[in-house]
Amino acid sequence: MTTRPDGDPRTMRERMEAGDPYIADDAELAEASAAAMDLMAAFNATSVRQAPLRRRLLEELLGAVGEDVRIRPPLYVDFGKNISIGARSFANFGLVALDVARISIGDDVQIGPNVQLLTPTHPVEPGPRRDKWEAAEPITIGDNVWLGGGAIVLPGVTIGANTVVGAGAVVTKDLPANVVAVGNPARVVRAIEE
Repeated sequence: MTTRPDGDPRTMRERMEAGDPYIADDAELAEASAAAMDLMAAFNATSVRQAPLRRRLLEELLGAVGEDVRIRPPLYVDFGKNISIGARSFANFGLVALDVARISIGDDVQIGPNVQLLTPTHPVEPGPRRDKWEAAEPITIGDNVWLGGGAIVLPGVTIGANTVVGAGAVVTKDLPANVVAVGNPARVVRAIEE
């Protein structure tokens, strides 16, 4: 277990879970990630005919999985345990959910292919980056959100309920509920009427 040069007694995992800077290649974190990689590989090797096995693997890999959740392999995560996904949500092929911080996905969310949910942040300064320091900020996806194919959601972003994010959009800041947002950076182009 690696501690900060300033004498912080917490483990890197404790620091990461608190949202504080941590060293990314810490041995304890590497072991937790390796365990997730094993589960992820098993999940990604399943076929559509193995629905009960897929469900069991998802429940073991992720922190919480709602009823009738469907995720098409391949799925890529850092740890898995920091991800919760609500009932009836669907993720198409190639979801990348880097869950160094918490990723909360609501009910009835639709996630297109090759979407990226990225919680890690890295120092701009070369020294700390070279020394493998990282931090992270949580991502929250509200109920009934649709993330179009190839959308990227950056650290610290919250997307409100019923919002649609267009294909290829890069979401750099919070989006309110009931809007359509497109582009890079994503910008609201219209409200959605009920």
